[in-house]
Amino acid sequence: MIARIIDASIANRLFVILAAIAITLAGMWAVRTTPVDALPDLSDVQVVVRSNFAGQAPQIVEDQVTYPLSTTMLSVPGVQTVRGYSMFGDSFVYIIFEDGTDLYWARSRVLEYLSQVQGDLPDGVTPALGPDATGVGWIYEYALVDRNGGHDLAGLRSLQDWFLRYELKTIPGVAEVASVGGMVKQYQIVLDPYRMASLGVTHGEIVSAVQSANQETGGSIVEMGEAEYMVRASGYLSKLEDFRKIPLKTTSGGVPVTLADVAHIQLGPELRRGIAELNGEGEVAGGIIVLRQGADARTAISLVEAKLDELQASLPEGVEVVTTYDRSQLIDASVSNLTTKLIEEFIIVGIICALFLWHARSALVAIITLPVGVLAAFIVMRFQGVNANIMSLGGIAIAIGAMVDAAIVMIENVHKHIERWTEENPDAAISSNERWRIVAEASKEVGPALFFSLLIITLSFLPVFTLQAQEGRLFAPLAFTKTYAMAAAAILSITLVPVLMGWLIRGKIPREDSNILNRSLTLAYRPGLDWVMRRPKATLIIAALVFLTAVIPFSRLGGEFLPPLDEGDLLYMPSALPGLSPGQASQLLQRTDRLIKSVPEVETVFGKAGRADTATDPAPLTMFETTIQFKPQDQWREGMTADKLVEELDRVVRVPGLANVWVPPIRNRIDMLATGIKSPIGVKVSGENLAELERIALQVESVAKKVPGVSSALAERLTGGRYIDVDIDRMAAARYGLNIADVQQIVSGAIGGANIGRILEGLARYPINVRYPREIRDSVSELRQLPLLTPMGQQITLGTVAQIEISDGPPMLKSDQGRPTSYVYVDVRGRDLASVVGDIQQVVASEIKLPPGVSLSYAGQFQYLTRAYERLQVVVPATLAIIFLLLYLIFRRLDEALLIMGTLPFALTGGFWLLYLMGYNQSVATAVGFIALAGVSAEFGVVMMIYLKAALDRREGEHTAEDVSAAIREGALLRVRPKAMTVAVILAGLFPILIGTGAGSEVMSRIAAPMIGGMITAPLLSMFVLPAAYLLLRRPRLPRPQQLKEK
Repeated sequence: MIARIIDASIANRLFVILAAIAITLAGMWAVRTTPVDALPDLSDVQVVVRSNFAGQAPQIVEDQVTYPLSTTMLSVPGVQTVRGYSMFGDSFVYIIFEDGTDLYWARSRVLEYLSQVQGDLPDGVTPALGPDATGVGWIYEYALVDRNGGHDLAGLRSLQDWFLRYELKTIPGVAEVASVGGMVKQYQIVLDPYRMASLGVTHGEIVSAVQSANQETGGSIVEMGEAEYMVRASGYLSKLEDFRKIPLKTTSGGVPVTLADVAHIQLGPELRRGIAELNGEGEVAGGIIVLRQGADARTAISLVEAKLDELQASLPEGVEVVTTYDRSQLIDASVSNLTTKLIEEFIIVGIICALFLWHARSALVAIITLPVGVLAAFIVMRFQGVNANIMSLGGIAIAIGAMVDAAIVMIENVHKHIERWTEENPDAAISSNERWRIVAEASKEVGPALFFSLLIITLSFLPVFTLQAQEGRLFAPLAFTKTYAMAAAAILSITLVPVLMGWLIRGKIPREDSNILNRSLTLAYRPGLDWVMRRPKATLIIAALVFLTAVIPFSRLGGEFLPPLDEGDLLYMPSALPGLSPGQASQLLQRTDRLIKSVPEVETVFGKAGRADTATDPAPLTMFETTIQFKPQDQWREGMTADKLVEELDRVVRVPGLANVWVPPIRNRIDMLATGIKSPIGVKVSGENLAELERIALQVESVAKKVPGVSSALAERLTGGRYIDVDIDRMAAARYGLNIADVQQIVSGAIGGANIGRILEGLARYPINVRYPREIRDSVSELRQLPLLTPMGQQITLGTVAQIEISDGPPMLKSDQGRPTSYVYVDVRGRDLASVVGDIQQVVASEIKLPPGVSLSYAGQFQYLTRAYERLQVVVPATLAIIFLLLYLIFRRLDEALLIMGTLPFALTGGFWLLYLMGYNQSVATAVGFIALAGVSAEFGVVMMIYLKAALDRREGEHTAEDVSAAIREGALLRVRPKAMTVAVILAGLFPILIGTGAGSEVMSRIAAPMIGGMITAPLLSMFVLPAAYLLLRRPRLPRPQQLKEK
């Protein structure tokens, strides 16, 4: 069938060229329109439900909101994990679905189940879905700064909330614009409980009066003359004086009691759960652009920057927008880095082809087919929706060498056929028809086997497609693009390549031995081949010994999920001890930012304590998140590297009570949303009793700190929050005609402060809050003396009907599948992940005894690594079986197929040794490199076997041992030039990736390392071991002495 395709392509060569031009044009369109990002979207399919329960403690939020929501969401079809966060005033429930679930289908099902649970939630609690964004959604951050000092934090936050936010939301691809930091302006009604008691005014009457005084209504339409007039009655509160005039009641003497008689009305800040700070200079307000799932990050950032430039003119004088995080720099660096590598590879491939073939037009065949194959891969990427990022472009980069392999072998074979024709017809000139016939014969001779060998490389990536979750989403773009590129190369090898060869391989074709490079290689190879042919068994023994040496590096290699990614920017994420006030958090944040800014390489420092106003950020006030932007590397000090910079920052930033954690921004946000942890290793402690969970977590923290390679370990404090408990005495309250709700209304509304409405100022809305004075709320003794008015008009104190005491409790609660959990965050530096986890597991098992009902599990990157290896152990053997089947289809002999399969492990030896010598750990990235190496080494074996079989088949009659040996020697020597060329182009294609620096180079170099190491042993294997093994397989066996006697 392949031979018929080659004949059809040559017969219809004009249509083949037109098709190639069409693919080129479509590919150029695909390159221009493919969405661009730095990393693939590694996020799970997840829906976030956020519920506000203002003023409520975490335990109350957990019991009344988070637990009902979590247990209901477990029933949603396709749900894998439900993770709940209960913190002061807010509930976050993360519903993570199975891979492949459509996000909008998942959101609709969550909404359906929310309607079922709504009736079980407290009054006033309305769950809302978070944005349709993912872990890579935070693409741009900015701060608002007033250089003239004309605006306070409330003014800056108003500009962000009511001007910038809605303008930026109109940009295509933006799911949400989250506000962070600053202060929300609040109209505060500060009650005087003693005046209230003396005038007989209750808290409920004040709330009702304010709500009744803050409304407008319409009176339909009145016709006057020939016109209609719409009737409206004003009534919105608009200034502080309006509040003071609100009537509450009338005394017996007819004197009205107004709000000003029992309260002080003022402007102040709303309670804050998020603080932002810039460069250690003080607090600011800011915003975070959250990208919609599947949108083009680079385009969205360009539109955001253009919009901010446009809006700058509308901002008050002195107010400016300062960019604090910009993903586009990483995207541009990643794409530029890999694009440069692709261009370098194109040039090197062309040079190598010209050097070996010594014929420019022959080299042009390979150079033309290469970009056509790459553009074909881009077309499929575009329609499949795969972004252009470091992984998808990297897949093309590592495929380039193998893509031209078939073209090189076919060109080289055509050269040999033309040389042979010229020898047979020394005085004749080759005609056009004769040339096309020779091209067709040469192509059909090696074309089918080459097609199947490229198919083997293509199918060798099947295990990568089976990876799941984060590791699957990371490497799937690479596997897709490499597969598409190799598939395009396979199709082009039997369509476009024969046509181009017929048109371009003309003129005088230099003989192979006329090229000094080819002569040198043949002279160097011949003595080694002669030695191998004389001692085939010794050769196989030496090969087996070389293979056994791989045990040395294999036993010493560490394990990690992925190497640390240098994203250009850095995130500082320490955790403070619980119970921190907003004021103290602001001081600590400014202190750490100032220390970070003191490092010369730092450009900007944007610190955040607590959470931004988005469902994608369930951070407590004690969690700091500082985004560090560095200066360009040419402005760094001499000898400074990214690793040294982290070490210096770790040395400079030493603040008591903070445990340092330095992580890349994108990877960390993805990990936090996927696993709920912010460090490479998370030890999850699950159970029912919070005190037991904290005790075990603290023990794990203590033993983990002693493990070598652990830079920090911090257990969450489940009982470190500070509480004022108001324990109501039911009988005492009943004696005064009070119910539990009557007392709780005072506790929740007046003591804690409750928002009871909103003020309209143009388009802006600001809350109205009712509370008691701070001097009463900030003292337990004053709270006990707080006057209450009973329904019967009696004046009593809060201490009369309740016990008020200070106690400890949970500052925040987490749950996983409805069970309370606690985490120990472990950061690793200077040692591989798998070894550290192994040591922690041993120490924990030997030193910590778990009580009944408490379980331990390990989450984070180690969890991904384990899952990936478990999947590969199943899929790799299945892939090898498919490769074996293809080998059998090529050669139609079991022994030859088994011979090539048996040589595959030898090719891995060089890969393990190079990993060990470069100091790399085993990871999913290196596993992908080994999978790619297996396909390439199988292809090497196939091409060598083609030459050996062809040389043997040319000898007619019964073969003697000398005939077999001579044929194998002839076939192997014919393979020198194409083998050297294919090895050279593949190594040349991979070497820039191995030594490259810049965005994404850490992952790509670890994919390239085993391939380059294997490319050293795989050619030696096919050049020496395969001829020796084939000789033993095909050499006629000598008759045994017993058989000779019988004759």
